[in-house]
Amino acid sequence: MMIFTRFMLITSIIAINLLAIPIHSEPLLSLEQISGFGMDTQGGEHGSIIKVTNTNNQGEGSLRWAVSQPGKRLVVFEVGGVIDLQKQTLKINTPYLTIAGETAPPPGITLIRGGIKITSHDIRIRHLAVRPGDNNEAKRSGWAPDAIGASGRSAYNIHIDHCSATWAIDENMSASGPRDKGHEFTAKKITFSNSIIAQALDNATHKKGKHSKGLLIHDFIEDIAIIGNLFAHNDRRNPYFKGSSSGVVVNNLMYNLGNAAVQLGFVNDEFTHSAFEPDNPKVTVIGNKLIYGNSSYSDLPLVAYQGNVFMQDNQVINLDGEPMPQVHGAINLLSAPPLWPNGLIAIPVKTLEDRILAQVGARPWDRDPIDQRIINSVKQRGGNIIDSQNEVGGYPNYATTHRSLTVPDNNQNTEAIRQWLLTFTKVNEYVSP
Repeated sequence: MMIFTRFMLITSIIAINLLAIPIHSEPLLSLEQISGFGMDTQGGEHGSIIKVTNTNNQGEGSLRWAVSQPGKRLVVFEVGGVIDLQKQTLKINTPYLTIAGETAPPPGITLIRGGIKITSHDIRIRHLAVRPGDNNEAKRSGWAPDAIGASGRSAYNIHIDHCSATWAIDENMSASGPRDKGHEFTAKKITFSNSIIAQALDNATHKKGKHSKGLLIHDFIEDIAIIGNLFAHNDRRNPYFKGSSSGVVVNNLMYNLGNAAVQLGFVNDEFTHSAFEPDNPKVTVIGNKLIYGNSSYSDLPLVAYQGNVFMQDNQVINLDGEPMPQVHGAINLLSAPPLWPNGLIAIPVKTLEDRILAQVGARPWDRDPIDQRIINSVKQRGGNIIDSQNEVGGYPNYATTHRSLTVPDNNQNTEAIRQWLLTFTKVNEYVSP
């Protein structure tokens, strides 16, 4: 079964004039028309349908059990509620998997006290909330999970869509690999889209101390797309492209970032004993809006440090609603995009904020109180970078809910499964026409 997720941000949009990027007069209809950057991954197409029937951390019927099953698989949910990972990372280390979180009954699926680590290829994850938190441990004690991360040479063709990643200690999201072995050994071809990437914890349990980080693209990571997300209340890495990395940052709304929005560059000292020498990252930055908040540095630019960048149609707005400089540091501005997903059409930044706030996160049609609070903080221009989930209500404790799922009789039919999955997202309720 071919499991596609509809790319909510670009299903019904108007093209803007992007120099070397194709201009289309007709709106893009679906994700199938976009290729590359992991968006066209197989995921669990033509695979078994596996039902999650409880919120246990392990054992038959659990999410951990479901993702560990062999072969191609589509994971659906007959249960909603909180899955406590109990400090045990949810590892995805076999390929061809789709996790369809939209199938869960209200309140959806939230993972706490741990995160997801992907070390395999052709993975699609959507409509999950992942909120590791500090586990109520002592500051600088060493507990430092990502919410959602992909790592290593086998991590490619991955799409993380409509997820909510908050309260991580290391990064809310990441793509990584060993920096001393070059491109061949790192993750690649990954898209992070339509997600809430917010409230990464600052002075918490990371052994380095203050460490509120949004999204890290490590050294030598190539072909990463960051499209249509909300970055809110993270200090740095919103995102951060390190040495010899490449990607696109398109149509993201960024609010109340601390000291850095889009960071570029590498740390020379990290390559002292490496056989590889990093080069500048190459990034296309189009149609993004950065809005200062209570925690923002007074001269915060959109793009900073060192790298090769094509920029167009971006905005930076300070606390007084005035425009601010967009670039700072050794930024080499390019005359054409260094890379671009085939078929992607950006939307004008002037229309961005309302669209993003309407459609990002795990369940934009039925938001939980945590996501709703984050959305409201942007609308009301409030909120701060936090040190613990306890500052904003603590870990959720939603009651577990159940409902039976009836899979279409022709469940090996690609279009039948796709249409069945779309019935759970109530698309028309939150996608702008």
